[in-house]
Amino acid sequence: MSRRPRIKICGLKDVETIAAMNGLPVHEIGFVFAPSKRQVDKDTAAPLIDAVHRLKAANGERPRAVGVFVNEHLESIQAVLEKAPLDVVQLHGHETAGFCREVRERLRVGVWKVFSIKGHDGNEEPLSAKERLSPYKGAVDAVLIDAPGGGTGQTFNWEAIREYNEAAEELGIPLYTAGGLHEGNVQELLRSYSPGGIDVSSGVETNGRKDIDKIRLFVRRVMEA
Repeated sequence: MSRRPRIKICGLKDVETIAAMNGLPVHEIGFVFAPSKRQVDKDTAAPLIDAVHRLKAANGERPRAVGVFVNEHLESIQAVLEKAPLDVVQLHGHETAGFCREVRERLRVGVWKVFSIKGHDGNEEPLSAKERLSPYKGAVDAVLIDAPGGGTGQTFNWEAIREYNEAAEELGIPLYTAGGLHEGNVQELLRSYSPGGIDVSSGVETNGRKDIDKIRLFVRRVMEA
């Protein structure tokens, strides 16, 4: 690969695992505020983000703290930020470009928009990648493509990455890929499709809990790709 991708580990819930990530070359650590088995609230997230701030990770810098929200009101996101100082808000629902821009400007936080990719069931998106992403140019700091539902551990048809990579590059928006990634398939993804960033959650868990050994192995596989 000509460049290493950014690495996001998502769905953290305990300080101990975060502290054990010190020194790993990760760029973002994610916290889920939407309904999920990995859900945290603003009170439980505050000490987790504090633990993130103590890490030295990629390039000797601390990772960015990313909060995942689904169709949430701006006021609710603001209430979370007042207690849990996130660096990035990741919007995983039907948020418009206008809403993304409002969150970014009013709350002074980075904004990522997630797009679900169909394909394995035989259905195709009615819009092209460029048609889906174009309205968000200037409204978001990155886009992320994922299997429908997110956090399911399921992959989507990776051939779609080519079109989204091209559209994102043309629009000047970084592209992350998620959905069913783990240490056994991430090198294939990186070598074949070269996304700018990758996002893993269930692929680094054991019995529904984050596993520091799996996190380390996943990161090593990425660095070796």
